[in-house]
Amino acid sequence: MKNMKNRIIVIFTLVTGLFLLNSCLKDTADYWPDEVAGKMYITVLKPTLQSLSLEPTTDTISFEYMLNIATDQLPTKDVTVTVALDSAAVLAYNARTGKKYKVYPYSSIKVMTPTVTIAAGTRTAMIKGTVWGADLLNACDNFMTAITIKSVSDPEVMIPSNMKSYIMALPINNPYAAKYNTVGYRIRPGNPTEPIVAVEDFNTVDCKTVKKNGFGNYSAYDIVIEVTAETMVVGGVTCYKVIATPVDANGATVGGMFTSWKGDSKTPPAPPANPNEINYYNPETETFVLNCYYTSSAGDRIMYEVHTRVR
Repeated sequence: MKNMKNRIIVIFTLVTGLFLLNSCLKDTADYWPDEVAGKMYITVLKPTLQSLSLEPTTDTISFEYMLNIATDQLPTKDVTVTVALDSAAVLAYNARTGKKYKVYPYSSIKVMTPTVTIAAGTRTAMIKGTVWGADLLNACDNFMTAITIKSVSDPEVMIPSNMKSYIMALPINNPYAAKYNTVGYRIRPGNPTEPIVAVEDFNTVDCKTVKKNGFGNYSAYDIVIEVTAETMVVGGVTCYKVIATPVDANGATVGGMFTSWKGDSKTPPAPPANPNEINYYNPETETFVLNCYYTSSAGDRIMYEVHTRVR
């Protein structure tokens, strides 16, 4: 009797499993649950957060995304859709997620296809846009734009509130990360000056900080360079003071910056006209001037380098 009961339970379980599997497959094949079957919705194909990185240049960057008529039967007539930039959608995203994105300036972004037509018998269309002006913005600000479906020509095509906006983060790449022509040297007190002429990579640490390998010709240490908002005038040009910190392979600080020029007046690059004109970034020439030291039991090692961006 007990064995018979166990067989009945097993058979019931198998039948139930097959029924559930059938139901799942049916839903998958139908694509739409029963309550929306036969209805049409115009949606953004990817309504989740997207991202487009911008170089801090005057270049114009093109982008595009897809609209989709979600339906189990293709439309039998043309459907015209209008879209527009929507700052309210950015603010709503911030409120929903707790983020603090800024709206990318309308003056530097444009929807190139504000109106598109989805032809009868099809379901998709592409929205195209362009964005520019990243060089005029602070790379440390987090920008976002949103393009929202505003209207549709066919009253039978509905606009779902949660899938009508294309939301795109627009992070601006670090403006100082690049290759630089380096001219400089390292001084070990009591030894000949050790020149260096090289092309060096400045790599991103964060939105305003870069790191390069090498303290003069000594590659065991890196230099972390933070561009600050504090300014100084050099040769009539307003430059930005930097915080240049020598670090070891583990990121530990091993030195600092000089407050006035220290170096070898007979070895290029030439000393500054004013000994206080060191450790800055010149935005007009895209040049860093660094004068640092790292500590040593035999006396502080001196580094003086001029880095000009490779164009």
